[in-house]
Amino acid sequence: MLNGIRIIEVEGLGPGPFAAMLLADLGADVICVHRKGGTVTPGMPEHSILDRGKRSIELDLKDADDVQTFKSLVATADGLIEGFRPGVMEKLGLGPDICQALNPALVFGRMTGWGQDSALSHTAGHDLNYISLSGALWYSSAPGDVPLTPPTLVGDIGGGAMYLAVGMLAAILKAKTTGLGCTVDAAIYDGSAHMMNLLLTMRQTGNFDVTRGQNLLDGPHWSRTYRCADGGFISVQCLEPKFYTEFLHLLGLAEDPGFQHQYDRKNWATLIDRLTGVFASQPRDHWAALFDGSDACVAPVLNPEEAMVHPMNNRATWVEAQGALQAAPAPRFSDQPAWAAPPSPTRGQHTGEILFELAKTRKPA
Repeated sequence: MLNGIRIIEVEGLGPGPFAAMLLADLGADVICVHRKGGTVTPGMPEHSILDRGKRSIELDLKDADDVQTFKSLVATADGLIEGFRPGVMEKLGLGPDICQALNPALVFGRMTGWGQDSALSHTAGHDLNYISLSGALWYSSAPGDVPLTPPTLVGDIGGGAMYLAVGMLAAILKAKTTGLGCTVDAAIYDGSAHMMNLLLTMRQTGNFDVTRGQNLLDGPHWSRTYRCADGGFISVQCLEPKFYTEFLHLLGLAEDPGFQHQYDRKNWATLIDRLTGVFASQPRDHWAALFDGSDACVAPVLNPEEAMVHPMNNRATWVEAQGALQAAPAPRFSDQPAWAAPPSPTRGQHTGEILFELAKTRKPA
């Protein structure tokens, strides 16, 4: 889908590389500029899934010759992604003004937690910190529990990488018609807050206020996860009355007077206790089989390895390639061939190849 689009990625952590991977998955030529002589970040593999489908060149952005090479790359690119703290690229002499002077159509993508200009823009932080201050963490756990979200998904990936990718694509589209790029300031704080607008529409009708456990999605007995007899978990979210009716029917509770008033908040705590006992009486897979194929909106909570062997994976959403469990790109396009996981490069693997290309097409920098 993005054939012919080139993205330069300055080596970073987390959401920046993820956004670049997403663009590479969509067909962009993503060149990752790895630090010359650098090593793999502790805890990360030599061949990272986040680098799949990319090319790698090693450069020292404090070396004059390598800076010149970097500028030549910029001159050939549609977009650039960097995830340093605000001001670092400017100190290297490679900020938006310099790069867009070389290439006026360049989209300069900046991935940060707090944004380029905020009260905390120069302060360290991580996913959990950003979504704490943005409000996105508030409803993330059951009432009385410590707020907890799946690591990095709400902040780094949802509020960060995805918004950077959308912003880059929007700006590249504009640059294709105007010839002028811009700077994309993607802050995880902003993106994670923006994702809450669906919940905030429910707030307009009084169904989602700041009291945890009293809202339409975080308080009811029909919208939560339950522990099963074997220690597994089952998720329930039968919001609409017709789905709730089917849920009760399959559990043999359709005639139970206690469950007749689905939206009556004063009964929720009692009914949660009752369902806690029901689901604790059998293992997870018993419940999964009972509800399988129904419209009761019940599903087992699977880990990624279990998800890979579940019948739902006939879509090949989960794959194992190059010895790594990984998820296939999303979304899918009707005019594109079936996806096969491309390899991830070693650091600097394509340095010679890229330098050769530049030698043939180099523009004055």
